[in-house]
Amino acid sequence: MANEPVIKRTVAFFDGQNLFHAAKEAYGYTYPNYDPYQLANGVCKDQGWALSQVRFYTGVPDRSDDYFWNQFWISKLAEMGRKGISVYSRSLRYRNQRVELPDGTIHTFLVGSEKGIDVRIALDVIRLALQQVYDVALIFSQDQDLSEVSEEIRRIATTQGRWIKIASAFPVSPTKKYKRGIDQTDWISIERNMYDKCIDPKNYRPKQK
Repeated sequence: MANEPVIKRTVAFFDGQNLFHAAKEAYGYTYPNYDPYQLANGVCKDQGWALSQVRFYTGVPDRSDDYFWNQFWISKLAEMGRKGISVYSRSLRYRNQRVELPDGTIHTFLVGSEKGIDVRIALDVIRLALQQVYDVALIFSQDQDLSEVSEEIRRIATTQGRWIKIASAFPVSPTKKYKRGIDQTDWISIERNMYDKCIDPKNYRPKQK
């Protein structure tokens, strides 16, 4: 068995939309108000890990589809970049979704969906492990599509003869229904008091036209 390193270099991978929806369900926040660096740093300090890099991934709607959220994300991602966070974004794709209401009527509305964000995160987790950039991959997400990454990281650890941990961190609260982290990872619960200490003080929301 490979020796556990004294200093555990940690790279944080943020699934921006997944974290937002989890925080919304847990705490009722209506927009992504977290500071990724502060949140990653807070978790790492609690775990005794050394944060070395923060990477952020999200879908962004086109300006013509949703001006408000397009401007919000452009401003927030730009600020992240200035802070040294590696940012990866893709356009949200919209599709019609039909829902049957209790009275039998059909309601159709547009839903934005991300394509390729989880794949990009998975590729980067594996690539950086192969390059021996980190000892701990800290993923801020509950997306079970990333569970297979854990198996690959274990194979890489065996091949390289070194210690590697993969963990998933996510907001929790008594009212939040989904309390599972990514399968085959270590689960780290983010309580509200920690989350609130890591709220970004800047308001990136544009004024409504």
